[in-house]
Amino acid sequence: MVKFSISKGRYTYTHDQKYPCENVDIHHIILKSCRANYVFVYTLAVLLLASALYLCILGGKSISIVYYSMLFDIFLVKLLLPKPVKKESVVIMPAFGVQLETHYMSGKIIRCFVPIDKILKPVLVECVTPVTCYWTLSLMIRGESEMVLVFKNLRPPVKMLVHVWKALCAATDIKEEALNTCTTYN
Repeated sequence: MVKFSISKGRYTYTHDQKYPCENVDIHHIILKSCRANYVFVYTLAVLLLASALYLCILGGKSISIVYYSMLFDIFLVKLLLPKPVKKESVVIMPAFGVQLETHYMSGKIIRCFVPIDKILKPVLVECVTPVTCYWTLSLMIRGESEMVLVFKNLRPPVKMLVHVWKALCAATDIKEEALNTCTTYN
């Protein structure tokens, strides 16, 4: 049963509660796929391969141009097509822990379980690179030097991450702290 849903850009956030009698929260970030990208990339790859075959058969060129064209087509498809992730989910079970799921378009699902007693604190982190700026949700784990990313493949907007962050804070009995703690430098 969907309790809450937000859609912004390429992402849709849904808050499920599959089992109403239990205290299990399920949060999904779903990526909207664009079929036009797939059609464009595969059409471009077929055209490149057809032109290589044309040069080989009618132009008298070497067969190696077809092999190079196939390699370039594979590189082009890998480069231009987005990651094959359909959605990422967070299943919060306050008595046991947090299960992180990544659902791929092929049907493959990768699950990672983090026990609730190992979670120190869920944190929202702003990542700044020379090209872009985005928010991520991470879990600080007891005894680990690195944080665990909640959404490893998708970069949803902070508006969606806040709902998951609040649910994780409630499940781990951590008081929510202010999001905007800014420092000014003169």
